[in-house]
Amino acid sequence: MFDVLKELALTDNQVTSQIIEDLIDEHAPIRAKTLALYERYKTDSVPVFDRKFDDEGKINRKLNNSFDSEIVDTKVGYFIGYPISYQIDEEQDNSEAFDKVVQNFNLRSDIADLDAETVKMATICGYAGRLLYIDVEGEERAMLLYPWETIAIYDRSIHELQYAMRYYTITVKEGKETKELIRVEWYDRENVTFYIESRDGQGFVLDDTEPVNPKPHLFDEVPVVMFVNNDEQQGDAEKVLELIDAYDRTISDVNSEIEEFRLAYMLFYGYSIDEEIIKQARKTGAFGLDVKTEGVGVEFLTKQLNDQVIENHLNRLEANILRFANNINMTDEQFAGNASGVAIKYKLTPLENKCITLERKMTAALRQQFKILCTAWAKKGINLDYINVFFGFKRNLPVNVSDEADSTGKLKGMVSEKTRLSLLSFVDDVEWEIEEMERDSEGMIVLDDFNFGEEEEPEEEE
Repeated sequence: MFDVLKELALTDNQVTSQIIEDLIDEHAPIRAKTLALYERYKTDSVPVFDRKFDDEGKINRKLNNSFDSEIVDTKVGYFIGYPISYQIDEEQDNSEAFDKVVQNFNLRSDIADLDAETVKMATICGYAGRLLYIDVEGEERAMLLYPWETIAIYDRSIHELQYAMRYYTITVKEGKETKELIRVEWYDRENVTFYIESRDGQGFVLDDTEPVNPKPHLFDEVPVVMFVNNDEQQGDAEKVLELIDAYDRTISDVNSEIEEFRLAYMLFYGYSIDEEIIKQARKTGAFGLDVKTEGVGVEFLTKQLNDQVIENHLNRLEANILRFANNINMTDEQFAGNASGVAIKYKLTPLENKCITLERKMTAALRQQFKILCTAWAKKGINLDYINVFFGFKRNLPVNVSDEADSTGKLKGMVSEKTRLSLLSFVDDVEWEIEEMERDSEGMIVLDDFNFGEEEEPEEEE
């Protein structure tokens, strides 16, 4: 395996054209795999679409059953259908200033959408990247990095990101013609350096279109954060792609058979039929014979399809796809409107297990993100500790408000009001809700204190 850190040590940490070329070559299989997974998610490239038969006259229907995209979308909707909440420890110094800075960053970066897209990309491809940068107004922002464009270089001894490289294709004009060239962004702890493929194809050179190159990125860390789906950096549908392909082939073949001359061949016996009569029979569905001889006639020779075998095979494939992808079957009767919360949670266990793993990975990545951001904020005189940022994840589940109200009502007096309110799924901010309840109670009139027109009995004189 190409050891880029060793090569950089030999060049006094100077990035050479050869280092860039070697990194791109080594990343080529990962780029091909992740890009193929994304193209398949979009149904732009599915194996069944490329299937051909030797007999070109045979009907060849190509039906895609996009289980892979369903697996991804179900997890993304369940895991991050509700945006991640970002909370600041109120006990720390400058908590209000910290909260304001974080919220402004989230608003500028449209963080709810960015988080959702990051989770989606990591679920499809196994990992995704995020680039932190300073915009034209001098404010910190974040953007998504596609896995097929991003190379992260770690120091294996301490598992810290030392360098990051982003590469992508751009179109440049050469006179009246256009040419596609690879552009490279190289990130270290201080600068971002831009390279471009030379027009003669002889390696990479500094991009002279950048007025400042290298350019300080104003962070004290490499401003790239990697979000992984799991330690294996594997997408959720990767393990079941062959099963999905088998499902596609089966259902495509069945559909082709059904369309093949209505599952039947015309059988003529005792009579010679030319092509013209056959064509007319196909068009009109009727034909005639100009002879009346015993033993002369026509009938249909039908194909026999064992529907039960086919259905059982498809059901088994679907069950295995969902099982090995740790996904759920939303058509299961357990998800009916009258299903209990316990039954639903039991069916969601495989999906929840995946989400627990992703939640740990997301928390670590987001903590690294704010560690980097705090270095930029410190340069503005805002000294904050990234450890004091906390992340709240809430699953997107259908809830029975009536059941929640009944169960939490029974806890009144047994647990604190804060704990009791936190059990209600529709209460997002418990502290705010308690404050609202206190404000409501201040203006409340206690009816028992009034006699509603009844005359007070005079006090007895002693």
